[in-house]
Amino acid sequence: MAQHESNKTACVDWLTPRYIIEAMPVFDLDPCASVNQQWPTAKEMIRPPADGLRAEWFGRVWCNPPYGHRVIGPWMKRMAEHANGVALVFARTETVWFHEYVWPYASGLLFFRGRLTFIHGEAVSQRQRYGGNAACPSVLVAFGSECRDVLESVKLAGAFIPCPSRAA
Repeated sequence: MAQHESNKTACVDWLTPRYIIEAMPVFDLDPCASVNQQWPTAKEMIRPPADGLRAEWFGRVWCNPPYGHRVIGPWMKRMAEHANGVALVFARTETVWFHEYVWPYASGLLFFRGRLTFIHGEAVSQRQRYGGNAACPSVLVAFGSECRDVLESVKLAGAFIPCPSRAA
């Protein structure tokens, strides 16, 4: 899954940059792992055709969800309900899903400095592997106090903002 919108390519399989995963403690579950995942994002990774949205979630979750405007909402709702994880999403702070599942439930936000360069999971050659800058800014969203503490201390370029969530 790990699909991201793009204005330059039809590729829908974009992998989380490895340095982001390596900067954080190991996650227990990634319900959105790509079938083309080239490095681990969690101890257990759910890949298509399995449905990670409907699977049982446990422990600290890493979620790089599909980014379609009609698809991301259910993933962010599930993250808010699980209340123990980090999601990598576009910083679309004006969207319905951001207002329904991030602002009220997030415990912290790490807005990246600059735009991320995602990696094409479907790339045929090394030359095609890097897709250039993302279509818009990205943010790591923490759910739960443990994940908030992780984002606050992680060594990634950006600005951390603690959130007084209703769920904390």
